[in-house]
Amino acid sequence: MARIELADLAHAYRPNPSSPADYALRPMTMQWDDGGAYALLGPSGCGKTTLLNIISGLVRPSHGRVLFDGVDVTDLPPERRNIAQVFQFPVIYDTMTVYDNLAFPLRNRGWKPADIRMRVEQIAAMLELSADLRHRASGLAVDAKQKISLGRGLVRPDVAAVLFDEPLTVIDPHLKWLLRRKLKEIHHELKLSLIYVTHDQVEALTFADKVVVMTQGEVVQAGSAQDLFEEPAHTFVGYFIGNPGMNLIPCTVKDGAAQIAGGSVALTAHAAEALRGQDQATLGIRPEYVEVAGAGEAGAIEASVISVRNLGTHYLAEFMVGARPVAAKLRRMSAAAGERAWLRFPAAHTLYYVNDRRMA
Repeated sequence: MARIELADLAHAYRPNPSSPADYALRPMTMQWDDGGAYALLGPSGCGKTTLLNIISGLVRPSHGRVLFDGVDVTDLPPERRNIAQVFQFPVIYDTMTVYDNLAFPLRNRGWKPADIRMRVEQIAAMLELSADLRHRASGLAVDAKQKISLGRGLVRPDVAAVLFDEPLTVIDPHLKWLLRRKLKEIHHELKLSLIYVTHDQVEALTFADKVVVMTQGEVVQAGSAQDLFEEPAHTFVGYFIGNPGMNLIPCTVKDGAAQIAGGSVALTAHAAEALRGQDQATLGIRPEYVEVAGAGEAGAIEASVISVRNLGTHYLAEFMVGARPVAAKLRRMSAAAGERAWLRFPAAHTLYYVNDRRMA
């Protein structure tokens, strides 16, 4: 296991990059602790797999350095970095048994047969592969084959890190949930450093202690699930995390309030200070915190109801405030589609952004 540092790291496929758009990975400096569970989260093409491949040594960065426990490994090939990588689709030896697949990395490193057996049986039990150890891998279903790939990544206790590149893509949804939980248990038991690439926010937030959110080659925020939900540092994080994502509403800052579609939201002292000198901003509020108010109440903003869905545990309502849609998760909802309503945005849960960056 290792502490992984990315020092002034960036990657461009063209020479002499001069603007952010020239980078596949924009400049970043980060540190990931030994034994941590991390996720790289973002849409397809955001650079997360490129970053993973730079850590593994499959790609050499055009700028900056990669360090394991303070040692510069930027120019080392994958086989000299002591890492394990699990890919999107199963990478196994079909003609071998499950036992031999799991034992192969240990035999290559000269482990004693008794120690190999103990470790293989431990990993097989964790992944519920014990009953298949004597079966040839070629006869197994694709989800079982991917569990073998996971096991091959986890079987070596001395690796600097185990890197997962969307490893549950081929798994059916129910088993995917079970394997996410199992990987979390394995991490707590084995204390391995795990880095997990995914575009699925549920996978990232349930697996990782810290999630690194990326878009367009840039790391826009790294934090816990609570950090990303309660205090998104970038409008993309607010939009991408949550279902539905954060409401983002352009507003005018004037007279100590955010003015929206004829209504206003009072600024807290902290928000007013952060927005000093700004006349335009974006108000952000999670659907979970939007409230329905009465006509004429302080802070009430007039809206029209677009749709209401009863989801059993709550109502998911969509409103139109001026020209902007606003989603809300509500315990009660009396208005129907086409009717007027009034909304309130509690100051404690309202954030403000300028140029997509959180100000308050």
